[in-house]
Amino acid sequence: MQLNYCQYSTSGEPVLILHGLFGSHSNWGWHAKELAVRFAVTGVDLRNHGGSPHAETMNYQIMAEDIQELLQRLDIESCFIIGHSMGGKVAMELSLSYPQLVSKMIVVDIAPVAYESSADAHMRVIAGMDSLDLEKINSRIEAEDYLRDFIHDESTRQFVLTNLVREKSGGYRWRLNLPAIKKEYDNLRGEPSGNKVFRKPVLFIKGALSNYIKAEHEQQILKFFPKATSKIIMGGGHWLHAEKPQAFNKIAMGFLS
Repeated sequence: MQLNYCQYSTSGEPVLILHGLFGSHSNWGWHAKELAVRFAVTGVDLRNHGGSPHAETMNYQIMAEDIQELLQRLDIESCFIIGHSMGGKVAMELSLSYPQLVSKMIVVDIAPVAYESSADAHMRVIAGMDSLDLEKINSRIEAEDYLRDFIHDESTRQFVLTNLVREKSGGYRWRLNLPAIKKEYDNLRGEPSGNKVFRKPVLFIKGALSNYIKAEHEQQILKFFPKATSKIIMGGGHWLHAEKPQAFNKIAMGFLS
């Protein structure tokens, strides 16, 4: 699959940035521009997101193969990679399946574990997006008002609404492939496939207010990534790069440099 991407610079060591579920490369635009001062940065839209093609199949092995194909198109033999949430799992799968392609990796607020579905915030988001009647709304404000019952956090609602685009006809549509994400969501909760090991430097960055990375995940992290280290950003939640951009950028720049 030929993924959509944006190259922010072409000078320095290559860095790929992979967004999380419901996101796109534009969500990381500020960080991409900051890192582009020193690195050759490429922001990527993962399949079924942003400007990338839609497909029915969505699992981490095939998404890692998408990135492998992109690196081949860009003639990048090895790169640094930053992945947030779902993008972090894609990055982990890539490093385990194609270790020669990754020299360093930053995994943002996600662990290589299978997450339970109970009380899942993502499922509430999917339910809200899926039940919104796009033929009846006349504005983004109407869409946001409807989603309040499903997505209580305002910043998360605004983030999700970046996927709502207006067509030339005046109607609205979701830019991402919601049916495929809904159908394949069990795959997205899973852990990396196989029993391979990535023995190069990996940094896990956790938001102190988030529970995606827990103490009990350490054994699983070290099983796949024996050289892993970690940092915690105080006051940051799951979207810590957006909530604490300066702190995140300092940590990322220090690790990659």
